Amino acid sequence: MDRLADSINTIKANERIGRRECSVYSTRLTRAVLDLMQKNGYIEGYEEYTDRYAHMLKVKLSRRINNIGVAKPRYSIGNADIQRYEERYIPSKDFGILVLSTPKGLLTNREARAAGTGGRLIAYMY
Repeated sequence: MDRLADSINTIKANERIGRRECSVYSTRLTRAVLDLMQKNGYIEGYEEYTDRYAHMLKVKLSRRINNIGVAKPRYSIGNADIQRYEERYIPSKDFGILVLSTPKGLLTNREARAAGTGGRLIAYMY
C-alpha cells in the first residue's frame, strides 16, 4: 500500500474531472510533496483535518496539472543522471519538475542540480 501513489492518483483524477478540491491521506512524505507542488504553482494550497480516525489533507487544486505520477521503482539518481530522467519523465525542457528525495530533504530536479546532489526519484509532474 503506497499512500503517496494513492494521493497522487486522487489529485490527478480530480484535476481531470475539474474539481476544485479533493481529500487525501496525510503523511509526512505527502505533505512534503504538496509543499513542493504549492511552491511551484501546481496547487493553491492544502489544510489538514481529522476525519474520525484518519488524518486527512484537503487539497485546493489550481487546474495547472497536465500529468502527475509516482516513479516506481524509486530509482537512485546521481547528479550526472538527472538529465536522463528529465528526458524520460518530462515532455520538454523547463516544463515540469521531478521530485527527488535527497540527504538535504525533498528537492526538485533544478534545486538538486544547483546543490550538486543526487537522490531517489519520487514523483514527476508537468
